[in-house]
Amino acid sequence: MKLTADAKGVFPIAPTPFFDDGAVDHASIDRMMDFYQACGATGLTVLGQLGEAPKLDFKESLDIASQVIGKAGGMPIVVGVSAPGFASMRSLTREVMDRGAAGVMIAPPNTLRTDDQIVTYYHQAVEAIGDDVPFVLQDYPLTFSVQMAPSVIRRIVTDLASCVMLKHEDWPGLEKISALRRFEAEGAMRHISILCGNNGLFLDYEMARGADGANTGYCFPDMLCDFVKWVGEGKTEAAHDLFDAHLPLLRYEQQPGVGLAVRKYVMMRRGILSSAAQRRPGGALTPAAKAEVDHLLTRLGKHDPRAKNLV
Repeated sequence: MKLTADAKGVFPIAPTPFFDDGAVDHASIDRMMDFYQACGATGLTVLGQLGEAPKLDFKESLDIASQVIGKAGGMPIVVGVSAPGFASMRSLTREVMDRGAAGVMIAPPNTLRTDDQIVTYYHQAVEAIGDDVPFVLQDYPLTFSVQMAPSVIRRIVTDLASCVMLKHEDWPGLEKISALRRFEAEGAMRHISILCGNNGLFLDYEMARGADGANTGYCFPDMLCDFVKWVGEGKTEAAHDLFDAHLPLLRYEQQPGVGLAVRKYVMMRRGILSSAAQRRPGGALTPAAKAEVDHLLTRLGKHDPRAKNLV
């Protein structure tokens, strides 16, 4: 099942589980997949920005993607294939698509500066991987230093039919969502799915602006699933109450440089990962940071029982 422009819901960004020695923890991948399916995720992205993909060799990347696809049970799997060159991007794309991936995600290299350079890059990427492969356009200027105006996104969507989803991570970015949906309403751009990242930090109002859901890796993806579902059911205030209870932990986990360590630590405490380890180079939480996260979990547990009685 290939990814389409009608995709909605929550596509968590899966972390890559490692043992303390840096080896890939395949048992935790299976456990993680069971968890994502049980919590209501509508899809999944692997080998994303916080999936530590640059620390994996090609075989490891392919093995992890293949394991996830094999455990997906029909859930669409998007694989991050961003790479310095198109040869490795092409190779990984064709391999994962042959194994049943729904599509791929492509981030812009940080060398792009002008609008024409950005559009040309995505033309070349599609030429490399094939126009039969649905792709997600990742717009994350805070990390990649590439600024995509709504008009640039419209050019990419108009020129390249295989662009079916925007991973929206601009900040501030609410007006960008409104601009893109306005293009669609005016007939100036075809419809695409918009799923939002930034740890879900602005999902409460991104949905109201026209986003279709979340594509991020917060340590409580089940909360994101509930939020998107409740908004769709018209339970807006209940959804905001739940979101507000998680906001302090969302904010803490969104810290640059420490966010993945927080995410893995909480997912370990939830029994999903066997270790919070990152592959080197990578950091770990200090005792003081762990105490802060534990305090946030204790406070969250007063409002959401999923944060209680963690291991």
